[in-house]
Amino acid sequence: MKFEDLQLKDFQKEEPMFKTISFKIGEVEKEVKVKQYLPVSDKIDLVQIALQQSQEDGVYNEILLDMYFNLYLAVFYTDIEFDKEKFQENTMEIYDDLKSCGLLDTIISAMPEEEYRDLFDFLTAQRKAYLDYKTTAAYILTDFFENLPMQMEQVSEILNNFDPNKFQAVKNFAEAANGNRDIQTNQPIKTVK
Repeated sequence: MKFEDLQLKDFQKEEPMFKTISFKIGEVEKEVKVKQYLPVSDKIDLVQIALQQSQEDGVYNEILLDMYFNLYLAVFYTDIEFDKEKFQENTMEIYDDLKSCGLLDTIISAMPEEEYRDLFDFLTAQRKAYLDYKTTAAYILTDFFENLPMQMEQVSEILNNFDPNKFQAVKNFAEAANGNRDIQTNQPIKTVK
């Protein structure tokens, strides 16, 4: 049998793969659809976005990583529509609202356990792989060469703004502070007993 003969795409269109949850907000009951499976490309996007947005100075902020990962579960797995601009401006507030009212936990509970576990394992593995990679010579060299143009611009700016008169004044001050001895040596200072 050919793969195409299975007509899997047609089956997915007929049998939506989601679970509907009811959630009461005040006196009004709302329904939210929670996907039971997310395509692999979307899973990769979810994890990569959470990892990227939780980095601060090359280190993962664990609170942000947890927040982004769980928030993006609601974004990717539900039919809730978020305003992109408000989402970017108020990400933490949106997370706090979803978490504090219990909706986020309800969404996660509606996901298949294996789906959530696999996604969390992927997040953990990607995080570890990145941290391990950062300690390799390949990362250090790549980082050095990526930052070299910016560093060269800074060196060029320093050289362009170099004032020999100011340098001489600093040198004269250092020599005076050193008992008028020459400071242009790499030899250790000899003490007289």
